[in-house]
Amino acid sequence: MDQPATLLAAVQDRIAKAASLARRDDPVTLIAISKTHPAEAIAPLIAAGQRHFGENRVQEAAAKWPALKDADPGIVLHHVGQLQSNKAAEAVALYDAIHSLDRPSLVAALARAMDAADKRVACFVQVNIGAEAQKGGCAIAELPALLTEVRAAGIPLAGLMCVPPADTEAAPYFALLGKLADDNGVSGLSMGMSDDFETAVMLGATHVRVGSALFGAR
Repeated sequence: MDQPATLLAAVQDRIAKAASLARRDDPVTLIAISKTHPAEAIAPLIAAGQRHFGENRVQEAAAKWPALKDADPGIVLHHVGQLQSNKAAEAVALYDAIHSLDRPSLVAALARAMDAADKRVACFVQVNIGAEAQKGGCAIAELPALLTEVRAAGIPLAGLMCVPPADTEAAPYFALLGKLADDNGVSGLSMGMSDDFETAVMLGATHVRVGSALFGAR
């Protein structure tokens, strides 16, 4: 039990120090990325006080999280991976937030699913911040139109999300996401992972998605 609690406290301390350096006093939500980790590896973090968790596959999340959430109703579950439109209904039923809304067809599918379930799930619009062909996310030029569609569909808009290109300095991409949020009247910023979450916090991240720093290297 001690190791997960120690790792969690260390990450929380690093977030607090980065926020202090940036002279921020607004909250930063730490999302523990629990994908590929079994329930028995997640339970110690829950016991240590962690409440926000992230998964990237609907099927995997459905197999382990209903029981964990029943045991602790305070848990908030985030979907952080790419989402197929045909999984929209399952995602709406399972998750409390979705970080990968990136195209009009998914807006339509999620809106239908939310209406059918009479449940609104907060969504971050994912931006392909590095214009990488292999990554999800909407193109920067298409962001204003997509945000208009999200708002018109009655989907709660939580903010913008990005994953910067690997093996490069993340700060310029985080700064760009912040500018895009400001330009489009969006407040939330889901950005920063284990290798760069402190930089993200200093550049305005409201949600950081941390896996290996909490669970250890895979």
